[in-house]
Amino acid sequence: MAEARPNVHRRRLGSALRSIRIAAGFSMEDAAEHLGLSGKPALSKIENGKQRVSGLGLTAFFQVYGVEPEDTRTRIKAMAALAASGKRTNLLDEYKEAIQTHGFEDYLHLEGMASKSESFLQVVPGLLQTREYAVSIVERSQVWSSKREVNRFVDLRLARQDALTRDQPLNLWCILDEAALRRVVGSPEVMKGQLEWLLKVTDEYSHVAIQVLPFDAGAHAGIDGPFQLLHFQVGPPVALVETKTTSVYLEEDGDVDRYGTALDTLRTQALDAQATRRFIHELIKDC
Repeated sequence: MAEARPNVHRRRLGSALRSIRIAAGFSMEDAAEHLGLSGKPALSKIENGKQRVSGLGLTAFFQVYGVEPEDTRTRIKAMAALAASGKRTNLLDEYKEAIQTHGFEDYLHLEGMASKSESFLQVVPGLLQTREYAVSIVERSQVWSSKREVNRFVDLRLARQDALTRDQPLNLWCILDEAALRRVVGSPEVMKGQLEWLLKVTDEYSHVAIQVLPFDAGAHAGIDGPFQLLHFQVGPPVALVETKTTSVYLEEDGDVDRYGTALDTLRTQALDAQATRRFIHELIKDC
């Protein structure tokens, strides 16, 4: 099995294999011996996403760990296929010069595979931004040094919005801090266009939902900052926390569960869909 650069897909497969090992009651040393691997370090590489696993290799894992349920085998095989695939999303090829980090490449892959996205944000999400709003946000980020680079990254951001209109569209549920809608980005005209677009998208697409978390909600479960949960047809969800310079993917069950609980709490504190629409209508009047 060849050495590989860890990525989200391989880490997710490794996590699944670690879970079935633990459920089967094997230590890493015993499992490595039964699998015919050269000791604990070899198995550790697989479970940490640093080693590819072939289809034949998976069969050995299933036999040694006693994995009988066909749905479990199918789920892990599908995860292995994603981990082994060298396929690049078309966006990576078309906009490769606009992508600054491998972390964002991982994100594009995950977003392309995701069936549902849930998030708490302090800015309108990229999948719902107008071009004018996106340009203002990207320009002020100070990551891109020229107008051409800014426009190219904005092109990529808008191209990602196809996720909402593909054959099996991404289900998007976003809880927005009130500040995201009150802060004037670009100009009052830009903000008015952005707010009108939010109403239009949520009116036309039943799989897109927005809730506003009002200031008077006080302290809340997202007080530490924005985050996102991505769900998939295959495998467990991934929690994503972005910083100024990188993206952190959290895949351990405990971490994912905490963010899921935070989202559930935020949903109860936020305005419901209809109250959110009324709130946005009032903001538009003030633009």
